[in-house]
Amino acid sequence: MGKRTRIINDPSYLVPLLRTFGSRTHKRIFDALSNKWMTRTEIDEFIGSDSSKNLHILKKAGLLESQWRVPESGQKPSKEYHSSYSKVQVNFQCSFEDLSDIIMLTFKPYEEVKDAMDELERLVEEGNTSMSNLTRTLNRNPFYICAVARRSERLSVMGQRLKIIEDVEENYD
Repeated sequence: MGKRTRIINDPSYLVPLLRTFGSRTHKRIFDALSNKWMTRTEIDEFIGSDSSKNLHILKKAGLLESQWRVPESGQKPSKEYHSSYSKVQVNFQCSFEDLSDIIMLTFKPYEEVKDAMDELERLVEEGNTSMSNLTRTLNRNPFYICAVARRSERLSVMGQRLKIIEDVEENYD
């Protein structure tokens, strides 16, 4: 099967990628899924613990695809996972100030970015989903807002809008 190239044109996309590959467990799972399709049970056995959180993070980073495995006669079908990309191409331009903000947001402990994520989540829940409105309300640039949204487990960036992810705890069985 041919692999695809992930093209990154927005520096805020670095947030989930750097967070994903900053973890040995996420990297091990990604590497295993690059070579073959695996069910959640197989991944759990591979890493020796529950993998649902890891799968959620890989999915949020856009690195995970899934399909249903055809079961043997009399058994239930199960989802299996595979990595979506084998290459990356980065093509963006931003100021060092914006890039440093994005890198800082990526690696700061959760407690230090929690307030920014909570405020952004609250605004989006109240209906303020437009990037231009959010930049005015928060007095921040779009790169910063996108980076905070990509750090949050509850927010998704959809073009020039943000939305709340309804099913954060997806069933990965």
